[in-house]
Amino acid sequence: MWQLAWPLVVAELGWMLQGFIDLVMAGPLGAAAFGACTLGNMVFYPVAVSGIGVLMGMDTVVANAFGADDPTDCRKTLVNGLWLALLLTPPIVVLLVALIPLLRAAGTNPNVLAEFVPYFRALLWSVPPLLLYSAFRRYLQAVNIVKAVTISLLGANLVNIAGNWVLMYGHWGAPAMGLAGSGWSTTIARVFMAAFLFGTIVWQERRSGRLLGKISRRPDLARIRRLVALGLPAAGQIAAEGVIFSLVTVIAGKMDVVSLAAHSIALNVVSTTFMVPLGISAAAAVRVGQAVGRRDARGVAISGWTAILLGSLFMASAGLCLWLIPRWIVALYSVDASVSPAGIALLRIAAFFQLFDGFQVVTTGALRGLGDTRTPMLAHFTGYWIIGLPISYILGFPLGWGARGIWTGLTVALILIGSSPVLVWRTRMRGLEDARRWAVTISG
Repeated sequence: MWQLAWPLVVAELGWMLQGFIDLVMAGPLGAAAFGACTLGNMVFYPVAVSGIGVLMGMDTVVANAFGADDPTDCRKTLVNGLWLALLLTPPIVVLLVALIPLLRAAGTNPNVLAEFVPYFRALLWSVPPLLLYSAFRRYLQAVNIVKAVTISLLGANLVNIAGNWVLMYGHWGAPAMGLAGSGWSTTIARVFMAAFLFGTIVWQERRSGRLLGKISRRPDLARIRRLVALGLPAAGQIAAEGVIFSLVTVIAGKMDVVSLAAHSIALNVVSTTFMVPLGISAAAAVRVGQAVGRRDARGVAISGWTAILLGSLFMASAGLCLWLIPRWIVALYSVDASVSPAGIALLRIAAFFQLFDGFQVVTTGALRGLGDTRTPMLAHFTGYWIIGLPISYILGFPLGWGARGIWTGLTVALILIGSSPVLVWRTRMRGLEDARRWAVTISG
C-alpha cells in the first residue's frame, strides 16, 4: 500500500505547491494582485476539481479490469475517460465564465477585479489539459504506474516557476504581463503535465505490445454512462466540501482582520496535512479495486484496513503536532503578536478533527474501490451542510465565539463525516466473510 501511496502523496503536495508558488510570486505585484490570485484560486478550483471528480469513476473501472487481468478493458476505459474529459470541458468553462459577472455584481473590490479578470481568463485555457491530465493519471495509477504522476507534478512546478518569472515580470524579452502572466504560466504547466503522462502511456504501450492501438477510438456510451454514474457522486462530495470551506472563509472575512488571518493560517495548515491521506486514499481505491477484480475478498479487506491504518497514523501524529506546538506552526506564517493567540486557538481546535479527517478521506477511497461513491457524498452533504454549517454560524455570531465557533462547527461535522464511512466499510467487510455472498455484497 505504501509503495503505491507515497508517490501519490508527493504528487498531492506538489499539486498544492502550485497555488502556493503563484501566491508567493504575486506578492511583489501588490495587495490587489495578491488578493486577485487568492480569489481566482477560490473560484476556479471548486468548479474544476468537481469536474475532475467525475473522472474518479476510472479508479474503480480500470482497477477492477487490471485485477481481473484484462488489459484490453483497461484501455477501453482510458479511451472513454478521455472522451468524458473532452465532454466535461465546455460546461466547466461556461460555468467559470459565468462567475465573472457574478463577482462584479457581488461588489468585489474594483482594483482586485481589474487584476482578477485577465488572470482568470488565462486560467480558463488550463481546463482542457487539466481534465486530460486527470484522465491519464487515473488510468496510470490504477495500473500501478505512479512515479510518472509524481514526476509530472514536480516538473510542472518548475515550469510554473520559470513561466511566472518570465511572463509576470517580463524577462527574456517577454512582455511584463503581471498577474495574467501567472495564469498563462499555470496553463503551460498543465499542458506539460498532460503531455508528460501521455508520453508515459505511449512509452508503456511500446513495451506492452501496443494494445491501445488495437481498440476502437469511438466513444462507448454505455461505458461513459458507467463512469458518470460512479463519478458524479464523487464530484458532488468534492463540491460539498470545497464550497463549504470557501463559504466559511467568506464568513470569516466578515470578522476582524486578526480572525481572518488566523483562519487563513489554520486553513492552509489543515489543507497541507490533508494531502497525505488524500494520496493514501487514491492508493486505497486502486488496491481495493484490483482486489475486487481478482474476486479476492481477503485482499479487499486487507487493502482497505491497511490504508485506513496508514492514514490514521499520520493524521493522529498531525493532530498531536497541532495540539503540542501550535505556536511554532503559527510563527511560520506570521510574526504578528496579535495573530498568534487566535491562530494557536484554531490549530488546537483543528487537532481534534485531524484523525477523523483522515478516516473520511481514506475510507472514501476504499469505498470507491468497491464502487460505492454515494455513501461519502451523503456523509459530506449531511455533515457539512445540515449539521456543521448551522453550528458554525450559531457559535460564530449569535453566541459570539467568532472564528473559534466556525472551526468548532467544522470539527463537529468532520467527526460525524469521518465516523460514518468507517462504519459502512466495517459493515461491508463483515458481509465479505461469506464468499458466497460476494456478488451481492459488492453490488449492494
